[in-house]
Amino acid sequence: MVRFSRARVLTVLATALAAVGVLSAGPALADPPAPPGTPTATAFDGTSTVGPLFRNGLAQNHGCTASVVASPRHDLLLTAAHCVSGTAAGWQFAPGYRAGQTPYGVWTVTHAYVDPRWSSSQDPRYDYAVLQVADRSTGHRTNAIQDVTGAEVLGTAPRAGQAVTDVAYNAGIDDLPIHCATTVTYTDGSPGFNCHGYVGGSSGSPWLSTVPGTHRTEVVGVIGGLHQGGCYEYTSYSSPFTVQAETLILRATLGLHPDVVPAAGSDGC
Repeated sequence: MVRFSRARVLTVLATALAAVGVLSAGPALADPPAPPGTPTATAFDGTSTVGPLFRNGLAQNHGCTASVVASPRHDLLLTAAHCVSGTAAGWQFAPGYRAGQTPYGVWTVTHAYVDPRWSSSQDPRYDYAVLQVADRSTGHRTNAIQDVTGAEVLGTAPRAGQAVTDVAYNAGIDDLPIHCATTVTYTDGSPGFNCHGYVGGSSGSPWLSTVPGTHRTEVVGVIGGLHQGGCYEYTSYSSPFTVQAETLILRATLGLHPDVVPAAGSDGC
C-alpha cells in the first residue's frame, strides 16, 4: 500500500476539481507541523537483511519494503500485511538493493502468511505478514536466504522512548534505501516514531533495535498498523508485536495453511 498523507490526497482532489470548475482554486493544504526536532531520513548504502519487494519484475518500480527475519528454516521475510494481496507467489525480494544492483541476489516469494484477525477484519493490531521465499542454487550449492544475508531476530513491541532505526525503500527503481535513528512514542496503544521522509514504499520496513549489552539486533516493528502506517509523512506507526507474531513465524516454518490475503481497504486517514 502506498502511503499518502490525508492532506496531500485532499490537495490533489481539490486541484483536480478546481481545474474543471467545480471548486475555485485556493491555498494548498498541508500536513500539520511536525514536532520540533523531528529528524529526517537520509540515503545510505543499505544493509544485507532489508530490501524492496517487486511485484512485476525488477524492470518495474518496487513497492513495499521487507526484511529477513530469523527462522528455523532460514527462509522467511517480514513485511506489513496491508502490502500483501493474494498469495504473493512470484513476487521478488532484493536484499541490500542499491541503485539497481542486487548484491545478495533476487529471491522469489512462494507463500504468504497473515494473522487471521487481519484476514477477517484488517485489524490494525495485526498488520504484519510473513513471506516464505524459495532457496536459490548457485553453482553446486543451494542456499536459503538467511544463510546469505543474515537475519534480524523477531522482538516484541518497543517501549516508549526506546531507540530504533528504520531502514526503508520508498517506491521507485534504481534508488537507494533510507534510514533514520529516532525514538518510539505511543498513540492509542500503537507504537510510532517521528521522522521525515517515509512515504510510499516504506510500509513493511523494519524497526531495528540493538539489545543492550549484546551485538544482537531485533526487529520490534514494521511500518504499518494504525492508519496502515500513518496519515502524515513524518509520523509512522507499527502494530504492537506480541506472541501472535511469533505464532505466525511458527506457522510459516511448519508450512501450515498459507493464506490468500484480501487486498487492504481504506487506511482511515
